[in-house]
Amino acid sequence: MTAMLRLGGVDVRYGAIPALRGVDIEVREGEIVALLGANGAGKTTTLRTISGLVRPAKGYVALDGKRIDQVSPHRIVALGIGHVPEGRRIFPRMTVLENLEIGAYRRRGDLRSDLQHIFGLFPILEQRREQNGGTLSGGEQQMLAIGRALMSRPQLLLLDEPSMGLAPLVVEAIFDIIERIRDEGTTILLVEQNAAQALQLADRGYVLENGSVVMADDAEALLGDERVRVAYLGEGAA
Repeated sequence: MTAMLRLGGVDVRYGAIPALRGVDIEVREGEIVALLGANGAGKTTTLRTISGLVRPAKGYVALDGKRIDQVSPHRIVALGIGHVPEGRRIFPRMTVLENLEIGAYRRRGDLRSDLQHIFGLFPILEQRREQNGGTLSGGEQQMLAIGRALMSRPQLLLLDEPSMGLAPLVVEAIFDIIERIRDEGTTILLVEQNAAQALQLADRGYVLENGSVVMADDAEALLGDERVRVAYLGEGAA
């Protein structure tokens, strides 16, 4: 299957500090791909590089076979990549409805069908539509951040730590929605500290350490790998 997204030999530096080293990743249409690793491994930098917020010093990022590593972030959104950043980054003084409408800023025309789709995924957002985003709970803000990204109708959704700081029942609901989004036709690249839950949901996964890909395999194989179980699933070595 042809890759929708491909990163080839990507190096990223923050000044003199290397953040990514020779990263090769591909995401195929219809997949959920998990990107795992400890804090500081380069996961968020990888997503920021894909969405144009960081420029690679070396290598390339390609969407549907065309390089996008020198394309502006707003143009990358228009090309079909949505990004839900770590920490959600909603606009706290704007209403839920205004936050969602901002997600469709690159588009023209009637947004009612898109809003109804988001409210179908997240009914609580319809109930809160006139509330300011800053008054929502953490889980509701995460739903709003995902909904805002979906308003651009992305073909590829980048999700950065969607379970961070959320209660277990809310996390379960968020992961159910992520699976539903994929089933509706959106490909997903998922950065997630909860490695077990991410791999149970994903088709394939990559493990980053110190800015380099050190493992890549089917999700089931990674779940069964002793190194992954010890390092990321909290299981002791046998």
